[in-house]
Amino acid sequence: MAKKKRLRLIAEMARKIRAYRELKSRPRESQKYALDYETMRRPLTGKMLPVLAWQDVRRESRLFSLLAGMRLFGVGRMFTRKSWLDDHPEPSYWQITKIKVDYTAENMDHGRAWGTLTYKGKQESEVKEVEKVMYHDWRLIPKDMEQQFRDFQPLPEPPVRYTPYPPLLRAMLLAQRGKAGGSAVTEEPALPLKRDVVLNKDYFRREEQERQRKEGTAV
Repeated sequence: MAKKKRLRLIAEMARKIRAYRELKSRPRESQKYALDYETMRRPLTGKMLPVLAWQDVRRESRLFSLLAGMRLFGVGRMFTRKSWLDDHPEPSYWQITKIKVDYTAENMDHGRAWGTLTYKGKQESEVKEVEKVMYHDWRLIPKDMEQQFRDFQPLPEPPVRYTPYPPLLRAMLLAQRGKAGGSAVTEEPALPLKRDVVLNKDYFRREEQERQRKEGTAV
């Protein structure tokens, strides 16, 4: 009969205590992302921000710097980023649905946020956590412009005109190209789904000659 495994209660309790102390000793986000705006260094790590980011850091705001001064911490409002406005003509924004504020932070300008993302005019149905809330490029969308962002209609997806070759045929084509060219081939072979036929006079003339050749000359 196998012996029962003895539980080491004291060792298990000590392990849980160590894990709890490690969890409590972890720096909060307000400490982790704190920034000295004079030296542009983070006091916790001593790392300096990239020089190209200094201008935006001094002029723009983090997400929670905007949320902290709003009613209900901005739940229901729409926020975008400067990089999205500069890079994409289509509207990209977050609509905030839930906020978890770090009340130990000065001015309560740190925490976590959740919402629905609309990126390049395409809205996602799933609610997820907002990324990069510590970046200094967030902007509040005014209420009189919210409907304009919502009414944007994305362009339809272009039809698929090409599809990849089957694996074996793809390998044969690449091997054939390699032998013919004598160098590495980087272009991926694709199979057209629709054949483009130019219907000109020569096309109909060849079709007529081919039909007469098969049928023969009438007697």
